[in-house]
Amino acid sequence: MITPLTPIDWKRRAVKYYPNKIAVIDEEKQFTYKEFANRADRLSKALYNAGVRQGDHIAVMLPNTHYMLECFYGIAQLGAVMVPLNYRISAEDMEYIINHSDAKMLIVDEEFTPPIEKIVERLNLEQIIVVAVDGFQTNLNAVYYEDFIKHVSNVELPQIEIDENDLLTINYTSGTTSRPKGVMLTHRNNYLNAADFLYHLRVHHDDVYLHTLPLFHVNGWGGIWAITAAGATHVCLRKVDPPVILDLFENKGITFFCAAPIVLNMIMNHPKVKETKITRKMRMATAGAPPAAAIIKKAQQLLGLDIIHVYGLTETTPFILYCEWKEVFNSLSEDEQATIKARQGVEMIFNGETKVVRPNGEEVEWNGEEVGEIVARGNTVMKGYYKDPEKTNEEIVDGWFHTGDLAVVHPDGYIEIRDRAKDIIISGGENISSTEVESGLYKHPAVLECAVVAVPDEKWGEVPKAVIVLQEGAEVTEQEIITYCRDNMAHFKAPKSVEFVDALPKTATGKIQKFKLREKNWKGAKRVN
Repeated sequence: MITPLTPIDWKRRAVKYYPNKIAVIDEEKQFTYKEFANRADRLSKALYNAGVRQGDHIAVMLPNTHYMLECFYGIAQLGAVMVPLNYRISAEDMEYIINHSDAKMLIVDEEFTPPIEKIVERLNLEQIIVVAVDGFQTNLNAVYYEDFIKHVSNVELPQIEIDENDLLTINYTSGTTSRPKGVMLTHRNNYLNAADFLYHLRVHHDDVYLHTLPLFHVNGWGGIWAITAAGATHVCLRKVDPPVILDLFENKGITFFCAAPIVLNMIMNHPKVKETKITRKMRMATAGAPPAAAIIKKAQQLLGLDIIHVYGLTETTPFILYCEWKEVFNSLSEDEQATIKARQGVEMIFNGETKVVRPNGEEVEWNGEEVGEIVARGNTVMKGYYKDPEKTNEEIVDGWFHTGDLAVVHPDGYIEIRDRAKDIIISGGENISSTEVESGLYKHPAVLECAVVAVPDEKWGEVPKAVIVLQEGAEVTEQEIITYCRDNMAHFKAPKSVEFVDALPKTATGKIQKFKLREKNWKGAKRVN
C-alpha cells in the first residue's frame, strides 16, 4: 500500500502516542494533543457543515495563536486549501489576495478586522468567522469562532482521499515590486520540507518550541507540522516583543525557536537579555537574510544559543540549504566560527538539488570567488504561481527554480550568498555585495541595525550608502563610520555616505525592505542595475 505524503497524518500519530501530553501553550491556555486534535476536528466538521468541500480555498488572517494552529490542521484534513494572510499588508493587498485566491471564507482575528471592514463589500466571500479578542470589537457581519465550532455535535469527519500533489496552502509573496504572487504548495512539498525541519533542526519529543516566526510565513517554515510530528510542545506568541520572549525563555522551558536575523538582533539588544538566566541549552534557526557574523557571535555569548543558519524561499516551502556544523569547526576561534555560521551551507537531505550557476547554466567554480545564481529543483519546489503560468515559466526554467540570489561556493561545497541580484551594487564596474558591507558595519559597537543600498553617483554610476540605526545612547558621525569601513574593508566597498534613522522599513517577518530605501534615493534617476 502506498499512502500519500501529507503532514496532517502527524496529528493522528501525536494523538495515538501522546494524547495527554501538552501540545499547545497559548498565554494562560493550554491543550493536550487529544484536546487540540478535538478542536481541529470540530473546526473541520463545522466548515464541512457550512459547505466547505475538498479543493475549496479558505483565507486565514491570525497571529501566532492556538486558533492559527487549529486552522492549519482543520482546513487541510478536509482537503481544502488554506490561504494564510499577512495581517500587516495594506487593505488594498488584502482585497487583491482574498479575491485572487478564490477564497470562499475568511477566518480573521478581531484585532485585524478594521481593514477588512473597509473592503468587505468588494470581497467575494460567502462567510466570515471572527476570533474574539479582548479589547476589540468588529462591525463585520460574521460568526464568532467559538460559536462556530461549539455547536458541532458529532466530530466524525468525512472520508477524504488526499493526493500528495494536491494543494495544501497558497502562500502569497510580499509583492514588493508587483502584485503579490500566490505560491502553490502541496501536501508533498510541506511533508518533505517538514522532514528537513525535523532532521536538520534536530527536533525531538521533549522540545518546547516558541513560535517566534509568523505562522503565515511559509507555514511557520514547517514548524507547524514538525513539532506535532515529534510530539513536542508548541508555545504561541501573539507578537514579537523582546521582553516577553526573554521571559518565555526563562519561565516556559523554551528549547528551540526560529527567527529572522533582525528579530534576533532585537532580542540581543534588549537590556533584559543580560538579566535572563537560562540553565538549558537552547538552539535557534535563522534565515530570511544572511545574518551578520557579529550578531551570531553576540547571541552565542549572551544566551549560549546554538544557531543553525538555514536558507530558502516561499517558492521552495522554504528550506533548501543549511549550514551543517562539523566537529572540526569547534577548534576555530569565535570569529571564525561565526563567519562559517553566516554561510547558507549545503543541501538539506529531503529537498532535492541546489547549486550555483553561471548565466549559461554551468556550475560555478568551488573557489569562494566566482559569483552565480542559486537554483534548485526537487521535492520542495512549488507547484507554480496560482493563476499565473507565465510567471511560473519565467521562474522555473528547464526544471530549475531560479532564486535571484547571487552566491559563491566555497571549496568545501558551502554556498554563501553575496546578495540579491537587485541588491548588488555595481560601482565603476566593480560588484559590491551589500551584505558584505553590512556585516562589516555590524562589528561597529554603535550600530544596532543597518542596510546598505546603491545610490546614484555622477562619476561611478552608483555607490554604496549606509542607512543606520544606532544603539541607544551611541554617538558617532558619518565620517567616523566611513573611516571605520575604509579601515576594515576595500576602499571601493566602503559607503560614500551615511544616513542615521530611527528605524528601518521591514516586512512582517523582519526582512529589511531595501527597495524602499533605494526608491527614496533614485527619484528622478534611472538605475541600470
